[in-house]
Amino acid sequence: MLRKFIETDGNDGAALIARLALGLVILPHGMQKLLGLFGGYGFRATVEYFTGTGIPAPVAVLIILGESLGALLLVFGLISRVSAAGIALIMLGAVFLVHLQNGFFMNWFGTQKGEGFEYHILAIGLALIVLLRGGGKWSLDSLIGGRAV
Repeated sequence: MLRKFIETDGNDGAALIARLALGLVILPHGMQKLLGLFGGYGFRATVEYFTGTGIPAPVAVLIILGESLGALLLVFGLISRVSAAGIALIMLGAVFLVHLQNGFFMNWFGTQKGEGFEYHILAIGLALIVLLRGGGKWSLDSLIGGRAV
């Protein structure tokens, strides 16, 4: 069963691009939440913020781990489908719990109350590519799954 999660085409460059783009964009957001890097608040303050908005603490921890460790696993291409699924679920949650009320567009000029959900749709699209195709070229999944070239 684990083989189904990691099996991928070791020649798939499109999966590589989707995996790296998603992992490299989400990873700094995860590092903000986990370690307080890049102007973030760190683990404890992030959990407190999420629980203050009504998100249960275990879910807050999963969000932090999904955006940090999950994104790091994507960069290396290890259990790529699982990591991409986690990030897709986090992005869906962000859309419906926070950003939907702000409309589609991001707040480029500071003229609306909050951020729209266009960024999240892009992240979900990249995650779906990885879910369907796996980690692709240069992924640890391709080495473990036995289809590496």
